[in-house]
Amino acid sequence: MTLQRDNFGSFFFIVVLVLVGGILLSCKVHAEFFDEEFTVFGFDEKSSSDRVRLAETTSEVQVTLENNNEKVAENIDDIKNFQQGFDEIKHGLEDIWDSIGDVFNHEIDNVKDYLKPKKGNKNKSWAKILTHDDFPDYDIKMKEPKLCDSSVKQYSGYLDASSNKHFFFWIFESRNNPKTDPITLWLNGGPGCSSLTGLFFELGPCTVNDDGSDTFINPYSWNSNSTVIFLDQPTNVGYSHGNSVSNTLAAAKDVYAFLQIFFKEFPDYANLEFHIAGESYAGHYIPAIAAEINKNNEGTSAWIQSFKPKHLKHINLESILIGNGLVDSLVQYKYYPEMACNSTYEPVLDEATCDRMRKAYPTCARLINNCYKSQNVFNCLPASMYCNKELIQPYQATGKNPYDVRKKCEGNNLCYPILGSIETYLNKKEIMEELGAEVDEYKSCNMEVNFRFQMAGDWMRPFHLSIPPLLANNIRVLVYAGDADFICNWLDGFNKAINKDWIIEDGSESIAGKVRSYKGLTFLQIFEAGHMTPYDQPVPSLDFFNRWIQKREL
Repeated sequence: MTLQRDNFGSFFFIVVLVLVGGILLSCKVHAEFFDEEFTVFGFDEKSSSDRVRLAETTSEVQVTLENNNEKVAENIDDIKNFQQGFDEIKHGLEDIWDSIGDVFNHEIDNVKDYLKPKKGNKNKSWAKILTHDDFPDYDIKMKEPKLCDSSVKQYSGYLDASSNKHFFFWIFESRNNPKTDPITLWLNGGPGCSSLTGLFFELGPCTVNDDGSDTFINPYSWNSNSTVIFLDQPTNVGYSHGNSVSNTLAAAKDVYAFLQIFFKEFPDYANLEFHIAGESYAGHYIPAIAAEINKNNEGTSAWIQSFKPKHLKHINLESILIGNGLVDSLVQYKYYPEMACNSTYEPVLDEATCDRMRKAYPTCARLINNCYKSQNVFNCLPASMYCNKELIQPYQATGKNPYDVRKKCEGNNLCYPILGSIETYLNKKEIMEELGAEVDEYKSCNMEVNFRFQMAGDWMRPFHLSIPPLLANNIRVLVYAGDADFICNWLDGFNKAINKDWIIEDGSESIAGKVRSYKGLTFLQIFEAGHMTPYDQPVPSLDFFNRWIQKREL
């Protein structure tokens, strides 16, 4: 399969055919009407009176035809204007396709290779294989590794689906009290980035050293007071493999199946409070997964389960935490020029460039609104292509780190060389064997997955609309963001929301950010942090996480 830049030209051709077909049909109807009139009148050309009547009728027909010709001419002019406008859009979209090629480099040229699922190598050394009667197409196979932090119990393995989808997970029990501490599911974004980058780069029990040869303990891990599940999803991300998924809703259903099977095997975990946390594109994943849980929880009450002992377990979803997330594109894209030129840090772009970005926003907003209304690929894909080209690419052209306006982009690993160290460690044969990895190679981010989600129009879809029903069901929502992040900037929802200092509880009484809460919804701005907040500010990040899951005021 190869990309066809002339698809929009084909679409235009179809539209023109429909319009012209409508005109011809109209003419045909008129012709049939006139034929019918001649027949009904029963003209006799031998009669002089009939000839007069025929001449009069013919004159009337000519006038009618002339009027119709004028209408046809007007329609043709409309078609020409439509064609001219469509050609302009087409040329603009062709430029956007070219720009996408600049972003993905050789990935676009090799797209036919990307469309193949990542191959897996079956591992037979599993300690347990778990099943669930309500999910006959899924099972979980797992083992207990002793890597990273051997002081806590761990589980690693795969959720297998009969549709050839295999999701890798790695679980670390709480360092405090795993019998009573809550469970947290952590998801990285991308789309296409492994949650193991979050484990080793940000908030897991350990961090890799510079050469990727070993790990060392992270004292600020989020498993200090919570059991944490790191899940590589969707398929073909990290150690996961199999048939590709290209939209958030499909991924959410797979995650829900994983949770049900896992909690069936560990009923003590099922009784604990459950949180979903993540960053970046997880601003899409998390609301969708939470909505899937919330929807199914409505059918898992104790009364229903008393009649269906094998029914789905009620998942005690307590809250969601979205960090520097892609949540509401309509608002976030509006603030890209301000983040580049008028944030709390040094301007990255000149004012003229930011003005051009501001002028592009109305068109971007119109396209996003069309996507929000229809939620189909034909409206959502043009929105992501146009908006990313006009409002993100000017920043990318500077060579600055899009995840931190204070820094230059370093190396080839999404501006952070440590991601290369993580890949080195997770590609070591002994590590892969200990974890039960079934792939030949681990990569921090898979651009095939990113490309698939983009082409499916998933990027701009309004998953933020899933949040109000969660709040209505008393599921708390924390939206936190480092204020130096460009790509998922904090200005969108925080500009009018922030009103109170956030002081961390480490004895220093230092102000780490700003916070505001209202009826279960909390906004948290974190000072001097980029896209990966726990990496830039580990102490404040652990502070807000512990206080949040313990229901203490921020």
